[in-house]
Amino acid sequence: MKKALIITYYWPPAGGSGVQRWLKFVKYFRDFDIEPVVFTVKNPHYQILDKSLENEIPKGIEILKQSIWEPNNILSFIVKKNNETVGFLNPNPSFFGKLVQYIRANYFIPDARKFWIKPSVKYLENYLSKNEIDVIITTGPPHSTHLIGLKLKQKLAIKWIADFRDPWTEIDYFHQLPLTKKSIKKHKYLEKEVLNNADAVLVVGNTMKNNYSKFNNNVITVTNGFDNEIGDTKGILDTKFTITHIGLMNADRNPKILWKVLAEISGENKDFTKDFELKLIGKIAPDVSKDILVNDLGNSVHIIDYIPHDKVIEFQKTSQLLLLVVNNVPSAKAIITGKVFEYLMAKRPILAIAPTNGDLAEIVKKTNSGFVIGFDDEVLLKKTILDLYSRFKQQNLEINSKNIEQFHRRELTKKVSKIINSITK
Repeated sequence: MKKALIITYYWPPAGGSGVQRWLKFVKYFRDFDIEPVVFTVKNPHYQILDKSLENEIPKGIEILKQSIWEPNNILSFIVKKNNETVGFLNPNPSFFGKLVQYIRANYFIPDARKFWIKPSVKYLENYLSKNEIDVIITTGPPHSTHLIGLKLKQKLAIKWIADFRDPWTEIDYFHQLPLTKKSIKKHKYLEKEVLNNADAVLVVGNTMKNNYSKFNNNVITVTNGFDNEIGDTKGILDTKFTITHIGLMNADRNPKILWKVLAEISGENKDFTKDFELKLIGKIAPDVSKDILVNDLGNSVHIIDYIPHDKVIEFQKTSQLLLLVVNNVPSAKAIITGKVFEYLMAKRPILAIAPTNGDLAEIVKKTNSGFVIGFDDEVLLKKTILDLYSRFKQQNLEINSKNIEQFHRRELTKKVSKIINSITK
């Protein structure tokens, strides 16, 4: 049995999407003769906690922890004291907000977890000298984890896989950061160093694969996925025409086109207004709340700040329609929000507002799981919602999705295990 050391900042009791990917790989590794060892933080600063995820950690696995000093704790305190938005990149920051954004962007490269790199390398160098490990795996963001892997690779010549849950310099908010030219150059240099030196690079979508293949000839797409049995939702659906969005909705993921279309339909159709309910589960940016109120949709919207992962699944199964919104940013084609895979598991129709030629659209189309509408296509969005509402009234709102078993976490872990075996022969 081969041993893999996974270096990850996000680990239960962390909640949110960042923890899911490697928690699930670790959960299934033993089925494929891989023994996982997890290295994570001892005193992390997690914005979201979900203790229910601790139940999914396999019994008896070795978990190593190293303390971290996080300047984000201090910076977040300053931001809160000055009534800035925490958890979102404020498009209209105060003086203090601008100062904090500038410091974060230019003094903590690649990110505010950079102070974890040096002590972690020292700790793991000592651990690896006493324990036999076949491969190390780093997962980012935060991309500081990749620099731990890079230094261990350079010092020990150990096999190394770098996993990118999100891209580095192509991530959706990178263009918004107040970066100096020197800082941008440093980010690009470090990203290239990681890509050039890793024995394999894992990415979540084909656009990322194409971009990163310029630097490494062993880039493999391993998407995110779902981990429960594929559901049969007949008989338990909401009685209202519910549209449910699960996850963060920040300023870049604010579907103004949707609010406008819903307002139009509500103004034209009294039955729709009576039947319709929008559920937003997760943190919502002030811009989103404002636009909902401006379009007079407040009475139809139910906002729930956060729900543990095991409870979220029930909302997905009972909703009439599941909403996906991709960030309207230059890198939008490459974005595959992790929720699409759990939406597939729920087997409810998906309504996605995203690039029609992007990675997410490819998944939705190939699985026949829903509808993808471009960012500016109001006419098609309105027609699609009205068609779906008509099917709801006829009690015929179903979807015949296909080929979704390939996205089960166990199948994806099997793929990762093969990659590990291929580089550790």
